[in-house]
Amino acid sequence: MSATSHRALSRRSDRATRRVLAAAAGLATVGALVAAMPAQAQGQVQVQGHNSHGHGGHGSHGQHHSRPDPTVDVQMLSFNDLHGNLEPPAGSSGTVAETQPDGTVKSIPAGGAEYLASSLRAARKGHPYSVTAAGGDMIGASPMLSGLFHDEPTIEALNDIKLDVTSVGNHEFDEGATELARMQNGGCHPADGCFEKGKKFKGADFPYLAANVTSEKTGKPILKPYTVWKKNGVKIGFIGVTLEGTPDVVTANGVKGLTFHDEIETVNKYARELDRQGVKSIVALIHEGGMPAGTSYNYDCDAPGAGDGISGPIVDIAKGISPKVDALVTGHTHQSYVCDIPDPAGNPRMVTSAASFGRLYTDSTLTYDLKTHDIVRTAAGATGAKGGHGRPVTPVRPVNHVVSRDQPKAQDITSLITRWNALAAPIANKPQGFISADINGRGDTSPETKLGDLIADGQLAGLAPADKGGAQLALMNPGGIRSDLVYKASGSEGDGVVTYGEAFTVQPFTNMMNVVDLTGAQLLTALQQQVSGPNEASPKILQVSKGLTYTLDLTKSGADRVVANTVELNGTAIDPAKTYRVAMNEFLAGGGDGFTALGQGKNKLVGASDLDVFNAYLAANSSASAPIPTPAADRITVVK
Repeated sequence: MSATSHRALSRRSDRATRRVLAAAAGLATVGALVAAMPAQAQGQVQVQGHNSHGHGGHGSHGQHHSRPDPTVDVQMLSFNDLHGNLEPPAGSSGTVAETQPDGTVKSIPAGGAEYLASSLRAARKGHPYSVTAAGGDMIGASPMLSGLFHDEPTIEALNDIKLDVTSVGNHEFDEGATELARMQNGGCHPADGCFEKGKKFKGADFPYLAANVTSEKTGKPILKPYTVWKKNGVKIGFIGVTLEGTPDVVTANGVKGLTFHDEIETVNKYARELDRQGVKSIVALIHEGGMPAGTSYNYDCDAPGAGDGISGPIVDIAKGISPKVDALVTGHTHQSYVCDIPDPAGNPRMVTSAASFGRLYTDSTLTYDLKTHDIVRTAAGATGAKGGHGRPVTPVRPVNHVVSRDQPKAQDITSLITRWNALAAPIANKPQGFISADINGRGDTSPETKLGDLIADGQLAGLAPADKGGAQLALMNPGGIRSDLVYKASGSEGDGVVTYGEAFTVQPFTNMMNVVDLTGAQLLTALQQQVSGPNEASPKILQVSKGLTYTLDLTKSGADRVVANTVELNGTAIDPAKTYRVAMNEFLAGGGDGFTALGQGKNKLVGASDLDVFNAYLAANSSASAPIPTPAADRITVVK
C-alpha cells in the first residue's frame, strides 16, 4: 500500500448512497473462480526475458555437440501494479526519478494507459516472439474512472493492450473472490448491472494466475495456477502467485473462504509439474517485491558499493525458488529494479519490477534453446558465456523503460477513456472543496504527510460529535492514501477545485469509518506496531489527527523507535489505564497492516464511509475565497 506500496485494502460494501454505484458483491462459492476460463487463456504466453543466465537446475546437461543448436530470442515485456490508472497519474504519483550522468536526479512525467499501449506496441515491433506479462494489482485501489465501474474499464484496456498473462495481486481481492471471477469470466455486476446499454462485460482475454490461493472447501486453486505459451516449437510456462500475507492487507470479506500459501513452496511445486510436462522454460510472476537502495528507475541494483543492492521479502523468495524457474517478474512494493539474485544452485537469475501505475515497463530477452527447450541463462553483463551445448551466448540485461508522455497516444485507448469518462462525468466533476496548493500524500515519502494529516483531521471532525461516535483522535493508514491532491485543474473545474473524482482517487476503497474504545496502553502498542513486528523492516506510519503528538526516533530499533513518554493528546500524556475513543477506517479497526492492537477495540460505532467523511470536511472547511489550509505535518517529531 505506500511508497513501499503496502496498501490498505478493503471491500467496497454497498456504495449505492456512498458513491452512487454499489459494490455489494457478496462472496459466493469460490468454485465459481474455477469456472470457465477464456479458451485463449490456455496457452498464449510468449516471453522475452533479459535473463540470459547460465541455467542452474535443468536444460544444461553438460553435453557438447560440434554443431551449435539453434536458439530463439523471446521478448518479454512486463509491468506491475497498474491499479486502474488509465489516465496519466497526477502529481508526484505520475513521475519517475532518473539519475543523470552528472549524478543529479531528474523527475520525468510518466504513465497513462494511452502511452503504455503505445510503448508496448512500439517495443514489440521486430520481435516475432513476444509476450506481455504482469505482476499483479492490475485493478483495485483504482482512480474513479475505473473504480466507479468496478474496474471493467481497466480490464477492457488491458485486453486492447494485449496483455498475455498476469498473476493476481492482493488488490485483486478487494471486492472478494466472486468479483475476481467476474473479472476473469465476464458478466455484468450483480448489483449495478451493465454500465453500457446493450453491452455485456466480456471479462479478461488473458488468464489471471493464482497458484497459491486455494478454496478452503476444496483445497484447489481458485484460478489457473499456471499457463503455457507455445509458438513454433517454443514452450514457456508462467506460474502466478500473490504474497502469502494477502489476508493481512485485505479486509476479511475480501479473502473469506480462501487460503494463501507460501510463495516459494507453491512456485516450486508447479515448476516441478511443468518440468514433468516437458516445459523447461519457466517464468514466475510474483506479487511480492523488494526495496532497492536507490530510488531512481535507472539505479544499478547490482552496484557493489556499501549499502547498495536490494532488500525486502523478494530477496529470500528469489533465493528459495527452484533453478527450474528462469526469471522472476515481481511487484507490490511499487519500486523499480533489475536485480541479479542467485538461484539455490548459485547461478545468476534476474528479478525485475517496473514501479507502478504504468509509468515503466521492463523489456527482457529470454534466449530459448530449441534443443533443450530451456532458457540459456548467463550472468548479466558477462561475455563469452556458453549455452547448454557449448555455444556462445550474448547476454542481454533487462531494461526498465519510461512510459513517456512525449510519444503519440494510442487512439483506441483514448477512445476507451473518453467513453467511460462520459459515463462518469456527472459524478466525477462535482466540486467538493478548494485547496490553495498541492497537498502531497501518496507521493510523499516522509513519515507524516500533509494529506495524511488532512484526512485524519477530517475523520476526527466527522466522528467527534457524540451521536457520531465521540472520537477524541483519528488514525489513518498510509497505504489507504492513493494519490496527492493537486492544485492544477484536471479538467474544466478550475485550479484549486477538488472534484469528487479527485477525492475518490485519493481514497478509492470506500471503507466505512469506525469509532472504538482503546486503552492508552493499546494505543501506545499500536503506535509501536508501526515500526516493529511485521512492520519493522518496512514501517507503516499512521497519519494522526491534530492534538496527537509524539517523537519517532529512527536511530533506535523496533518498538523503541516510538518514544513512549512523548505520546500526548492535546498536550497531556496518554494514560495507559484510560479509555480513548479512536476513529479509524474498518480496515484498521480489523487489525489490518499488522495493527493487531487496533483490532482489540470495543464499543464499536460504524459511521459514514471514509470518502463521504473526507468530502464533508472539505465542503465545510473551504470555499473559493478561503481554500482549506495545508497542514504543517508537524505532529510527529522525527529523529534521524
